[in-house]
Amino acid sequence: MKIKSNMELKYKDAESAEIVFKSLEVDNEGYLKSKLDSDKIEYEIESDTLGTFLNTADDLIASEILIEDLIKNTNKK
Repeated sequence: MKIKSNMELKYKDAESAEIVFKSLEVDNEGYLKSKLDSDKIEYEIESDTLGTFLNTADDLIASEILIEDLIKNTNKK
């Protein structure tokens, strides 16, 4: 069974989207496809098992939240 999902994350500006994209690109390589398009990132997750799919999606979301918090905290200073 193949499990597939597309996820699109939209940011306040293209710079924030690029920071997130570049920060996560190395970690995501081989696990999902990603594409930067101005102020949004499109992800395509595909897996043969539900467990692997859920782990990949969970890791992506957790990593994205971490980078977003770093951006927010860096911009405050």
